Amino acid sequence: MNKPLAGTLLALVLAGATTAPAMASAPRDGSAPAKATPAAVDFAGTVALSNCSGSVVRTPTSLPTDPALVLSNGHCLETGMPAAGQVVKDRASSRTFSLLNSAGTSVGTLQASKIAYATMTDTDVSVYQLTKTYAQIQSQYGISALTLNDVRPAQGSSIKVVSGYWKRTYSCNVDGFAYRLKEGGWTWKDSVRYTSSCNTIGGTSGSPVIDTTTGKVVAVNNTGNESGGSCTVNNPCEVDQNGTVTVRQGINYAQQTYTMIPCIGPGNVFDLNRAGCTLPKP
Repeated sequence: MNKPLAGTLLALVLAGATTAPAMASAPRDGSAPAKATPAAVDFAGTVALSNCSGSVVRTPTSLPTDPALVLSNGHCLETGMPAAGQVVKDRASSRTFSLLNSAGTSVGTLQASKIAYATMTDTDVSVYQLTKTYAQIQSQYGISALTLNDVRPAQGSSIKVVSGYWKRTYSCNVDGFAYRLKEGGWTWKDSVRYTSSCNTIGGTSGSPVIDTTTGKVVAVNNTGNESGGSCTVNNPCEVDQNGTVTVRQGINYAQQTYTMIPCIGPGNVFDLNRAGCTLPKP
């Protein structure tokens, strides 16, 4: 797994993806279908952490009055990387985040009230609950949250990895999916593999991966194989259903986020016992 920049033992490499505009369905009058306009993807709603990137996110059913959430990687936690099998839930936190506008300029500081959920088992994710609601952030800063897509991203789809830490965007496509991605003692399931043009660097960990057609978040950027090692720290390997190991030096990965949505109930509360929730439990 790629590590954050400051105060860590490892250096994190994360990848981004490009996008191809979707086609609208053919008009009933038989004329040529119009091309759908790709969603504008910029820095609005992304955040910079002390050592990583992140974004203010909402589920499709989140309300303006709900406490806002910030998405990043589990390995970006201020308390250190969770061990394999460890789950952090509802732990107090006062971490701060620099909120960016569309141009990548910091417009204010957001503060967490707790780590709502974090793990490096099956996925590599941290979700912070903030002291402000979405409506308060919108009113004070004019910034809307990014919406988590509730469906699995498609192979070949055009994406962008947007780093609030570096104020830099990477573009490529979803090359495919790793059945299992192993790095050191951690294993992640159904990871997104980027095409090679996403040459992200340390500090992009936790960046939202945004589908350029819908403008929704489909994954969170987390790792890449730096030097061709096999299944070691900073050199993840892919393992298929038959146990075959594949190493792709220079290729980067992200963890899908649609699996989180069934676990988030009214009030943006993580309830790991909700129907359809498959996230690891403490």
